[in-house]
Amino acid sequence: MLHVSMIGCGAIGVGVMELLKSDPEVVFDLVIVPAAALDTAGATVRELAPHARVGVGLNGSRPDLLIECAGHRAIEEHIIPALESGIPCMVVSVGALSEPGLAEKLELAAQRGKTQVQLLSGAIGAIDALAAARIGGLDSVVYTGRKPPGAWKDTPAEKLVDLDHLEQAAVIFEGSAREAARLYPKNANVAATLSLAGLGLDRTQVRLLADPAVTENVHHVEAAGAFGGLELTMRGKPLAANPKTSALTVYSVVRALNNRAHALSI
Repeated sequence: MLHVSMIGCGAIGVGVMELLKSDPEVVFDLVIVPAAALDTAGATVRELAPHARVGVGLNGSRPDLLIECAGHRAIEEHIIPALESGIPCMVVSVGALSEPGLAEKLELAAQRGKTQVQLLSGAIGAIDALAAARIGGLDSVVYTGRKPPGAWKDTPAEKLVDLDHLEQAAVIFEGSAREAARLYPKNANVAATLSLAGLGLDRTQVRLLADPAVTENVHHVEAAGAFGGLELTMRGKPLAANPKTSALTVYSVVRALNNRAHALSI
């Protein structure tokens, strides 16, 4: 039986608890939320994980695993201290690691605590193949992200194109994954995950498009190296509870927990 503490009770956290509420091998003991959200989160957690308590931090408890489903700030506030105290962790908000030095802080904290932090694949696939290809030698990784124009509202794309009247696909960014994460932080998770598995943030190339012809988030990855070549296209459906979140992100968390809790993993 795997005893889990989770940071966050938003769309991802709730989706994970819903999918695992009937799994006897995964037990949620604690859900960490900001103080202002204690009452709201408490009602949700009582329904989905009745044995779990809701709090603002670990407060000395030592779960088998701490998983972040809350956003970038939770990594500094909760994950790094937990790693330093020897608690294994999983991170969903991989885009946060595009911040200079944060990936190194995570690794150092895990080394100090003699434990491990796992970065989850989230909305993208083929991470295992890309990481394996890196061992033999990668020459190039190019990620193209294509979303409906409305998905780029409140981003720098608004100054580049007329998102409300776009008639054909328009490139709103082309450059390194690090620069893409800086300009489009809410869309950084996929590019950052590919970068950390492959060539790094500065050598991974990113193209972002606003496309009125699509209704889904379309991820396309091309990689080449000593292993040969890889090409992947994924059309991600949004999570019903939060259209800005990919449903596959929730499923990737559940898969990771299943692999930790069950006798057979893949």
